[in-house]
Amino acid sequence: MSGLSRRNHEAESELEKKLQQRRTVDYFTPIGKYMITKNVYNRRRRRALPIGSIRPAASYVTDLPPSLISSPSIVDLSSKFVHISTNKSKHAIHAVKWTPDARRVLVSSYSGEFTLWNGLTFNFESIMQAHDVPIFSLEYSHSGKWLISGDMSGCIKFWQPNFNNVNILSKAHENTVGELAFSPNDSKFLSCSDDQTLKVWDFSTATEECTLKGHHWDVKGCDWHSSLGLVVSGSKDNLVKLWDPRDGTCITTLHDFKHTVSKTVFQKGGNERLLAACSRDHSTRIFDLRMLRAVSVIKSDKETDLTSLAWHPIHSTMLSIGGYDGSLSHYDVSKTADIEAFSRSAPKPELNGDKVPGSASKSGGSNVSDYLLNTYVNRGAPIVSEAWHSIPYAHDRAIYTMEYHPLGHMLCTAGADKSMRFWCRARPGDDAGFNDAAHLGAAAANVAKIDDAKEDNGAESKGNHGNSTEGNALPGFSIPGFS
Repeated sequence: MSGLSRRNHEAESELEKKLQQRRTVDYFTPIGKYMITKNVYNRRRRRALPIGSIRPAASYVTDLPPSLISSPSIVDLSSKFVHISTNKSKHAIHAVKWTPDARRVLVSSYSGEFTLWNGLTFNFESIMQAHDVPIFSLEYSHSGKWLISGDMSGCIKFWQPNFNNVNILSKAHENTVGELAFSPNDSKFLSCSDDQTLKVWDFSTATEECTLKGHHWDVKGCDWHSSLGLVVSGSKDNLVKLWDPRDGTCITTLHDFKHTVSKTVFQKGGNERLLAACSRDHSTRIFDLRMLRAVSVIKSDKETDLTSLAWHPIHSTMLSIGGYDGSLSHYDVSKTADIEAFSRSAPKPELNGDKVPGSASKSGGSNVSDYLLNTYVNRGAPIVSEAWHSIPYAHDRAIYTMEYHPLGHMLCTAGADKSMRFWCRARPGDDAGFNDAAHLGAAAANVAKIDDAKEDNGAESKGNHGNSTEGNALPGFSIPGFS
């Protein structure tokens, strides 16, 4: 290798080193320990004021504070790619769950295996053969003492947190168990299957209490409300049904979708009165349980099927949606228009044709746009097509499942591309945070990295040779106007 080619090779290697971005996750920062120690009380004296402690070092400051309800929700947006984790034997992933201690991620694969990944360093920890057939559902109890899983053959297994198998319901369903959900007090759990039924089980005795029948095709998703005696299900027959789990009666049926309902999830925080459901008709609808109708419709900007969704555990109005094309989008439900907010001021349309929608009424009412007026007249839900933040290339294929960390600072997604990916909050002022393959695509990301490297290299050379002349002129001998 000649001297020139060696220098070029070294320059390219230096460029590659500069292109590497530091992956950071604000997980268990020292500020948490400081917040605890500053409120320590003197145990020797009763009714004493807290002793407290001063900040021991400058490192006890974090750029990103913990996720709080009082903080703006835009701060806690999981928009930056952190890490990708894959097994040696790659299989599609249909369910992921954070363990009760929130330190690890449990993954169930199409091969019937349980895989544990560390939630801080993202390294592999353990693997075991849990089922003989593909696993499609996982659910931890609210107390964190039990785990249940369902597979393609209709079998449901009971596990302890150390993955000791204690019970098996070999014929719980006649077909694939699509999803599982525990009741608020963990005494019962719900299962849905492709055999067109849902079943309510007594957890302590492992016996079936009632069967919910009413769907005419595969039941793809279900959920149990965290504080109400209410169960929801979504099916391949385009229907969303609300059930009473005590006697198994159907309360109401929602006919808003035009294709398979992929996922149905109750709101986890706030007033817990919203229901989100996504479908393969390219839409996600937000239903108000008090009115039993849709209050917002989220349309996919890429006209793609929607396969998964998840509510943020801290900010009750933040919703994340995964698509069949591998895209990941975040929405703020509170930013959507509300029909009741403008119903009083909305002008009524004139029957004689003198007035057109959007013009001022004779009574002097305020003007509203055609969009809002038509929404009010048709009693339909406002349509939202622009995401708060969109990651178009989050996965190479469909996203089947996603799960937020209980603290709300990290999101885990997995799907048909046989990989699991972690997303965290971006650092403030990080210009290169979104110049990656997830946001730009692989080809565009490589071009962006090369351009940034050239700019950095050019800035360095300009700084090192600020007084040098261009071309072949010798330093110090250039004549102004002739060089």
